[in-house]
Amino acid sequence: MKLPAHLHLDKNNIPYEARSFSTETEKGAANVARVLNFPERQAVKTLIFQVVDTGECALVMLGGDQNAISGNLKKAIGSRNIQMAPPERVKDVTGYVIGSIPAFGWQPEGFRSFLEATLMNEPVLGTGAGQWGEEIMITPENLVKASGALVVNLTVRGSE
Repeated sequence: MKLPAHLHLDKNNIPYEARSFSTETEKGAANVARVLNFPERQAVKTLIFQVVDTGECALVMLGGDQNAISGNLKKAIGSRNIQMAPPERVKDVTGYVIGSIPAFGWQPEGFRSFLEATLMNEPVLGTGAGQWGEEIMITPENLVKASGALVVNLTVRGSE
């Protein structure tokens, strides 16, 4: 079964491996990593943040065991007034529900995406394919190519 995320990669000649897991698996990056047998760090969380005053949304990608440092995230997005987008806003912006947002293929022109810099050191990353139970394994370089993400430090305090 080819989902829009797979078609996006195929159209752009970006290599990947499609993997499937049981839809009965409990939600969360750690659980996907466990059932597909790869490190939690390599399971990419796709989070949608919004700038409160402008309504602009941005995709933030972190490893499954990582959390962004607030100051680093605010600096990357360029606003002190940001928050996680509520579920209905995420669905409106991405076309997907939380828990199955692919890292690419849905962003309109000018939409900003950010990838945590330390993930570039991983051999492969797993990202949701847009439907729970489907995962895309992709190199960090190809994830950046597919998503148009800026690689930024979101998790290391005091380092640029």
